[in-house]
Amino acid sequence: MVKKVLEGSHAIAEAVKLCEPGVVAAYPITPQTHIIERISEMVADGEFRTKFSRAESEHSAMSICLGAQAAGVRTFTASASQGIALMHEVLYNVSGMRLPIVMAVANRSLASPLNIWCDWSDTFAERDSGWLQFYCESAQEAFDTTIQAYKIAENPNVSLPVVVCIDGFILSHVYEPVDIADKTLVRKFLPKYKGRKMDFNKPVTQGAWAGPDYFQEFKKDQHEAMRNAKDVIRRTNSEFKRIFGRGYGSGLVETYNMESADYAIVTMGSTCGTIRHVIDEKNIKDVGLVKIKSFRPFPIGEIKKALNGIKSIGVLEKNISPGLGGALCYEIRGLTRKRSVSAFVGGLGGKDVKIEDILNIFDDVRKERRGLIWV
Repeated sequence: MVKKVLEGSHAIAEAVKLCEPGVVAAYPITPQTHIIERISEMVADGEFRTKFSRAESEHSAMSICLGAQAAGVRTFTASASQGIALMHEVLYNVSGMRLPIVMAVANRSLASPLNIWCDWSDTFAERDSGWLQFYCESAQEAFDTTIQAYKIAENPNVSLPVVVCIDGFILSHVYEPVDIADKTLVRKFLPKYKGRKMDFNKPVTQGAWAGPDYFQEFKKDQHEAMRNAKDVIRRTNSEFKRIFGRGYGSGLVETYNMESADYAIVTMGSTCGTIRHVIDEKNIKDVGLVKIKSFRPFPIGEIKKALNGIKSIGVLEKNISPGLGGALCYEIRGLTRKRSVSAFVGGLGGKDVKIEDILNIFDDVRKERRGLIWV
């Protein structure tokens, strides 16, 4: 294992190289461009043997991955913001065809107004597309999660695509120490892809037309596969920890300072690191962190367990569903109907969520402040 100082984008690129996809489809868009640029450099320098396909749009990049994966090749792409919106049609096709593609997203706001900075509006818009969604707190977690994503996606009980999310600029462009796993260990953890391969002597139809009698059965199977993914995620996280020495809670949810806490903050992504820092720096005992790593599948059981006995809950998210509030908050409220849940929306379009903001959130949760609170 080698330690390097890498930006989050390059950490993902290094992980992708170790996973050895046969096809990488690329179209640049800020702030994910450094992922694809770094992979392109590695291919040009002979470090990474793959078919690097330069597409003319994000829709085409995902379509290339669809075709290659359907032919039996492990694939990768990356995108963000308007690029995710442009490939929306193909995202549903990929999950419906049960193709275990892995995509990295450097989360960025959706226009309008035009903005290149971070929030979760791009991937939250695709939360019902049938893709698993994992949100990372650090560059190291992004590296590890990318490797795990392939193993989870390719499990025959799952066979669904995965998106690995990092906060745009906050993680994608910031340098951190990252342990780069040994290639031999990664190959032990993630064997070569043995998915279905195109056989012209035994042709099959993929992405077929389905009438009313069958369409719902396909969706039921997708739903069951997403539910199956929870146990696969847990096992994969445990195996990764045993081999590489790093794990992330259950793989679905991670808690911090919850042992004696009366109050909890629920959030995802890089903001979790800020909350940990505030808890440690201010020696806070009564507030803990519940970090959701897996937004899809949504870890209902783990969240209920983590919030058991908590007096009041605050949900902090970089997302707004106009007319409703924070989408993550309303999913949490559905699990905790008898307790106070405060909705905090902040960080939209890259707006800083500062230490003083976190302290104010702690106070509001203690006071059980209601309604939508803008940070």
